Amino acid sequence: MAINLSKGQKIDLRKESGETLTNFCVGVNWGAIETVKKSFFGSKKVVEDVDLDLSCILTDANGSLVDYIYSPDYNGFLQKNNLPLGKLITVDGALRHSGDDRKGDVGGDDGLDNEVITVDLTRVAPSVEKIFFFINIYLNQGQTHDFSKIPYARIRMYEGTSSKVNKVHSSFDIATDNTYANKRALIMGKLYKRNTEWKFDAIGDPTEDKMFLETIQNILKNYAK
Repeated sequence: MAINLSKGQKIDLRKESGETLTNFCVGVNWGAIETVKKSFFGSKKVVEDVDLDLSCILTDANGSLVDYIYSPDYNGFLQKNNLPLGKLITVDGALRHSGDDRKGDVGGDDGLDNEVITVDLTRVAPSVEKIFFFINIYLNQGQTHDFSKIPYARIRMYEGTSSKVNKVHSSFDIATDNTYANKRALIMGKLYKRNTEWKFDAIGDPTEDKMFLETIQNILKNYAK
């Protein structure tokens, strides 16, 4: 049975069989904002795309940045400002991102996650002690939405691939938590090593960050030490 995570909960990465979970996916699933607008000519469904960005950073025992994954779609801005360019695979090949989804599900939940990071803990570089996962809402011009306006938004860890869910290990519901209202970023949680074994901490802290670069600095300053 899947674990329903709550903020601050720590869990072992073990399957029901007792085996250690080393290959799994961290996925985010969300819906586009769909409203019905009425006019003199009748009703019309209006769909507003929602762009959530799933990212992660990897740190060492001192809390220093070792590697990262965030969307290459921002590389134009990053290059202009002489900042590290986005990429979808860590240097050691242990974590891989499925790519940026800028819309969210339309017409209800399709059962698949919109953005997925696949994890192979057996390939993580020895210097890495913590892996932080976080989410940011990217707002197009004129958009004002936050987590509370998204019809559903869930994070889960599961066995499978980016296109197939075999078995859900744990899940974390975002949109139903009132503490995320008016927030546009969320430090979801971290994988961390304890006595050579990997564990997971569901941090669940919303932040005021407007861009993923701010969230990275927030994590390095307040969570990675």
